[in-house]
Amino acid sequence: MNQNRNIGGTFRTVLSRPDEIMLAAGASGELLAARLRVALAACLFLLPLTNALTGGLPGESVIGFGGAAFVNIFALLWLRLARRPRHYRWLPFATAAFDVTATTVVLALLGAQYLPAALNSMVVWCCYVLAILMTALRSDGRITVFAGALALVQYGMLIAMVFLTASADQLLSPEYGAVTPGSQIQRLILLALTTALTATIVYRMQRLVQMSGIDGLTGLPNRTWLLHRMPWLLEAAHEQGRSLSLALIDLDHFKAINTEVGHRVGDRVLCHLAAVLQDALNESEWLVRLGGEELVLVMPLPVGAAWERMEVLRRRAAAHPFHPGTPRAEPIRITVSVGVAASPHDGHDTSQLLGRADRRLKHAKRGGRNRVVARDE
Repeated sequence: MNQNRNIGGTFRTVLSRPDEIMLAAGASGELLAARLRVALAACLFLLPLTNALTGGLPGESVIGFGGAAFVNIFALLWLRLARRPRHYRWLPFATAAFDVTATTVVLALLGAQYLPAALNSMVVWCCYVLAILMTALRSDGRITVFAGALALVQYGMLIAMVFLTASADQLLSPEYGAVTPGSQIQRLILLALTTALTATIVYRMQRLVQMSGIDGLTGLPNRTWLLHRMPWLLEAAHEQGRSLSLALIDLDHFKAINTEVGHRVGDRVLCHLAAVLQDALNESEWLVRLGGEELVLVMPLPVGAAWERMEVLRRRAAAHPFHPGTPRAEPIRITVSVGVAASPHDGHDTSQLLGRADRRLKHAKRGGRNRVVARDE
């Protein structure tokens, strides 16, 4: 039962939309895949050239050169799109579909010239495998499953068309061997296994990246997550014409707490603060541990509303002291100092907003701590 649940959970993870860290990695992977596609497309000219020089059928060489030229043109188009600063979310699906469909088209053209070549051309058929394996570079299991399913459907339809229209004599060839149902079923199984293996690799990559984006102490997203997530949030806010605020939160007197009660209890205090704040957030707010005793709260609010929101959370933190849970131990009162910055008024990227919020946080500390500052003083 547990094993079935684990398999089901893995499958759901593979088919779920990746987080922003994985999407950013996938965007760079799409560029790498586009460059690799251009290199492989150029090498495709060697296949018909070799066929022509070794006495292959002239029609096959013509189809090979035409297919290679077609693939090279689109490979350059995909590379141009992948190089653009804006990341098109549909692009990985489009390029994966192109890689698979181009293979099917070439096989169909070969079959029109010489029927056994449609199903027994091993060199062209291997392009299905390459297309599926290349999806691992996108770090998105949905693309892998999509490419694998598309390859199975298209090649399955090609098999059905050949066997429905060809006689037994037409499926025998001295160049390609006999085309049999058993060999074609085996190829379909190999495509399914390739898809499953590639999806497993993507899942493993997702898990490793996910662990790198989560703070081990508090369980909150960490700096890595923030640096990858913020550009997407800022771009979305800009497109929608709204503000995005960032609050830099510092636990007051954290060093004194560590000195008085020890680092282990200090870590528990920090976790307690994170839990108190996290419990009060809504789905459109993100709490991140930046490092040490500093947290960051991202809110889709203008600076004035963000200040009011942080005032509520500041009072909430002060109203929930930490109880060590040991005999005679006094509750530890928690207060926070906060600096707030908002886009676009205070900056247009993560670095500018963090810098402005940090300056305002320092004003809050100099002003006596346990306060929120959202304006330069």
